[in-house]
Amino acid sequence: MSITRLDPHERLSGAVIHGGLVWLAGQVTQDPALDTERQTADVLKQIDALLAQAGSSKADILSVQIFLPDITTIDAMNRAWDAWLDAACKPARATVEARLADPGWKVEMTLVARIP
Repeated sequence: MSITRLDPHERLSGAVIHGGLVWLAGQVTQDPALDTERQTADVLKQIDALLAQAGSSKADILSVQIFLPDITTIDAMNRAWDAWLDAACKPARATVEARLADPGWKVEMTLVARIP
């Protein structure tokens, strides 16, 4: 089985495909000036694009890890999440408070999805 790497950067790939699964690296906003809700929407848009590139979609997500530098912003993150989520295909999810690499980032997400 081969390994396919999508959207390679200096230190990581945006996604890695192997064995019928796609793993997404931590996705963060392109605009740190946005508030938590809009950063989350931006991240979810990037996730949609990477999943499409991998031949997958949000309906195929198995698990998601969400990192917030301030857990009190979970309601703002959830507003964007709930607007995006396919209610019939809810993945397993963990949301934790964690210091992120850039202080402007208000949310980071990583996930695993199947490729149908």
